Amino acid sequence: MSEISTISLALQGGGAHGAFTWGVLDTLLERGNFHFDGVSGTSAGAMNAVCLAHGLMEGGADGARQALERFWLAVADTSPFPASGESGAEVSAALKLMLRWTDHLTPEQLNPLDLNPLRDIVAEQFDFARLRRESTVRLFIAATHANTGQLRLFRNAELSADALLASACLPTIHRTVVIDGEPYWDGGYSANPAVFPLAWECSAADLLLILLTPLRFAETPAKAQEIRDRLRELSFNATFLREMRSFAHLREQISPSRLPGWLLDRLPQGGLERRLTALRFHAVSADNVLGQLPADSKLAVNRPFFEQLRDEGRAHARRWLEQHRSSVGRTSSLDLANVFY
Repeated sequence: MSEISTISLALQGGGAHGAFTWGVLDTLLERGNFHFDGVSGTSAGAMNAVCLAHGLMEGGADGARQALERFWLAVADTSPFPASGESGAEVSAALKLMLRWTDHLTPEQLNPLDLNPLRDIVAEQFDFARLRRESTVRLFIAATHANTGQLRLFRNAELSADALLASACLPTIHRTVVIDGEPYWDGGYSANPAVFPLAWECSAADLLLILLTPLRFAETPAKAQEIRDRLRELSFNATFLREMRSFAHLREQISPSRLPGWLLDRLPQGGLERRLTALRFHAVSADNVLGQLPADSKLAVNRPFFEQLRDEGRAHARRWLEQHRSSVGRTSSLDLANVFY
């Protein structure tokens, strides 16, 4: 077994596609040679982040693997809509009909009893009081303030079932989550996910991004629904792309090729420049898998689909480990300038 490496994780949201991240995390935990410093997550990424932290707290790497499996299979088993298509990636006709009504009815009108199986799963599986007290993983759960559009990060001391549900609150489907009198929607509108807290509030120099939204789409949409779906994808990824471009730009400005040696030697220890220089970025991306799926497959909640995505995530993680494990602790395996700048 190789030496233990400390890393931080940035976990994108993407509904059902978050099962891909389950597979990636399962493989990282199975290898048993990573210590997780901070984890930033949005929506499904937030669910995976809390699963990871809660499982590590209860039973180490094996406990985290069990927590992830328990969560995703519980979600799969709550869906009232049958799987559609051979892989289960297609949304059923009944769900498509219900989604059409979201253009005309509010969540309160569509669901007057406020039934939410996810709320029940979260309350049953996670001990938030214990997480607030004992978790050694620094969590950053993203939600969006509904009246300002500003990002709200819920850190360990603020963790709750409502904070986690707020991160995954699509306002056309779910009721607005109110916390301390303030309304919150899905974190994807303001950060998917937030990377800056991993850079400025954590110690790990290696940041691993687990990406569910393609960085580049293969084709330009032509049909009306496809255009609407693409606009939704772009809006959820815009803040993340801006943040990563900022990292790329700042790192370029302070690169050794731009600064004289005497100035580099005089940069204050722990300062902004030194931290930016020290950061090493890595990524596991699902472009070639999730980019081929229909946009509404993010709402395809069923066990066969989740297990297929988990297996894809495991395969991608294994390839990343084979190709880039030796880079961790030494150098970036993701070229920010070429990918984001």
